[in-house]
Amino acid sequence: MNAPASTCDATRPGTTGKSTTTPAGEVAVRLERVTKRFGSVLAVDGVDLDVHDGEFLTMLGPSGSGKTTMLRMIAGFELPTAGRILLHGEDVTEWPPFDRDVNTVFQDYALFPHMTVAKNIEYGLRVKKVGRAERKQRVDEALDVVRLGGFEERKPGQLSGGQRQRVALARALINRPRVLLLDEPLAALDRKLREEMQVELKHIQERVGITFVLVTHDQGEALTMSDRIAVFSAGRVEQVATPAEVYEHPTTPFVADFVGTSNLLSGEPATALLGDPAPVTIRPEKIRLGDAGETASDGEIAATGTIRDVLYLGSDTRYRVTVDAGAELIVDRQNLTVTSSDALTARGRPVVLLFRREHARPVTKSAPPPSEPGTTSSATTNPTEEDPDRGVTQ
Repeated sequence: MNAPASTCDATRPGTTGKSTTTPAGEVAVRLERVTKRFGSVLAVDGVDLDVHDGEFLTMLGPSGSGKTTMLRMIAGFELPTAGRILLHGEDVTEWPPFDRDVNTVFQDYALFPHMTVAKNIEYGLRVKKVGRAERKQRVDEALDVVRLGGFEERKPGQLSGGQRQRVALARALINRPRVLLLDEPLAALDRKLREEMQVELKHIQERVGITFVLVTHDQGEALTMSDRIAVFSAGRVEQVATPAEVYEHPTTPFVADFVGTSNLLSGEPATALLGDPAPVTIRPEKIRLGDAGETASDGEIAATGTIRDVLYLGSDTRYRVTVDAGAELIVDRQNLTVTSSDALTARGRPVVLLFRREHARPVTKSAPPPSEPGTTSSATTNPTEEDPDRGVTQ
C-alpha cells in the first residue's frame, strides 16, 4: 500500500513536538498514532514519527519513557494496542519479526559463545540456506566493514567488549536489512571505548547507507551520532530535530532539562532579569562569570549573586550561583588558567553573571498526556533526580 503524504503531525500537542529539519527522501519507517498498553500502564501514547531512508535517528529518553517499547514494536517483538507501523510504505503492524526487513542489535549482543566469529556472523545466512561460497563472501565483506578482518576463527570470549559489539553489528548487517535497530548497544562498554564506538558506528552507517534507529538514554551518544533525535518522555515524543536544534533550541522544559545541563527560569526571577515571566532556558556555557561591580555591555543581561558551590571537573569548573533576583543558576567555565585550588576558593564570592538576551531561549510547557481515565503512564522520570546538576528550575 502507499504511504500517506504527510510527514508527521506537528500540530498534535504531546506527540511529535516540532521537527524543524526533515531529511528529504523516502520514508523508511512511519509510525501513525502508535499506542501500547500493558494492562493499565500506558507505555507508548499515540506517537507519530517518520524515519527517512538512510537516516541515523536516535530515540532518546530516560528509563520508562517508552523508547525501547517503541523499538520492539518496529521490530515486531511487541504488537501495538492501536495505530500503524509502516516500513517503506507497507503496513507491517501485524507482521511477525522474521517477515520484516529489519534486524536488531541487542544490548547484550546475544553471541553464541561456542561459535567462532565467522560462524556467529553467518548464522542468519545458514538459517536462510544461503550457499557456502556466498556465505564466505558476505562474511568477509561484513568483517571488512566492521574492521575485524583476521578475527574469523576467534571465539567471543577471546574478544574485547568493543570487538564483540562489532561482531553483533556485522551479524545484523550481513542479512542486508533496509533498517537496522540498535537497542542501547554501547551501554555495557566503558566510557573511553563507548566514545570510540560512537564514532565507529556513525562511520559504518555512512558506509553501508542503510537506516539506523538507535535507542539510548545517553545524551552524548545521541548528540554525537544522530542525524535527528526524537526525545521521548512519558510515552510521547517531546521534540524531533537535529542534535544542534535539540540542544540549542529545546522546545519544552523537559527537553532543555534532559539533554545536557540547563538553567530554567520563569515567574518572578525571569521577570526581574528579562522583564517577562515566560519560561526560558539558558545553557551554563552561555553565561559569563564576572567580578562584582562589572557592568553589562550592549545586549547583555547582568545578574548579581554569590557563588554557593564549586565543582572542579578538570577541563571545566561548574559554579552554582545564588542570584539576588531569586534564582540559582549554573555556570560552566573552561579552565584556561584556573587550577583546582583557585576554583575551590571562589565559594562565597560575590559575582556578576552576564549573558546575551538571545541566549535565553523560550520554552513551552509540555502538554499533559492524553491518557484515558484509569490508565497510568509508565514514565517515572524526573531528570534532576538522576543528576542534581542537570537543570535548575525556578
